[in-house]
Amino acid sequence: MRYFTKQQGQKEAVPVDLESLGQDRYRLTVNGKTFQVDALSVDQGTLSLLVDGQSYNVEFEENGDEIGTLVRGQVNRTDVADERKLRMRAAAGSFSVEGRQVILAPMPGKVVKVLVKVGEEVKEGQGLVVVEAMKMENELKSPKAGKVTEVFAKEGTAVENNAKLVVVE
Repeated sequence: MRYFTKQQGQKEAVPVDLESLGQDRYRLTVNGKTFQVDALSVDQGTLSLLVDGQSYNVEFEENGDEIGTLVRGQVNRTDVADERKLRMRAAAGSFSVEGRQVILAPMPGKVVKVLVKVGEEVKEGQGLVVVEAMKMENELKSPKAGKVTEVFAKEGTAVENNAKLVVVE
């Protein structure tokens, strides 16, 4: 199966081919370089990987098309899409959200940082609030350009799944 991945800060998506070899073994090709991977699920959200003889423990969480990983103390956020999803995104690219947008907590966690204030003008994709969940920080971004009309998030407080954090109009 072919996927396209893009880490934060990357300009271009990278093609990744993943082929199952059976019994938790895979052939992974990234930018033309091939790796042999043995994968074992340790528990929910954690994999033990053996990549060309090197051992890695990887903690991960999925948030829509984005996958957050923790490998050897380093956190990475990667957008992952197959060819069909890329075509759908391109087709939807000309549409934008309108009206009042309420940004909700994607899962239970703790508000680490509030990046905006009431009355502030924001751009589409601008960070609004950072929530820590499952040992990973998630920056929640504005789905549209507009003005912040309400801020419910307070730094250091715990939030439940779907808690209101910020409103952009």
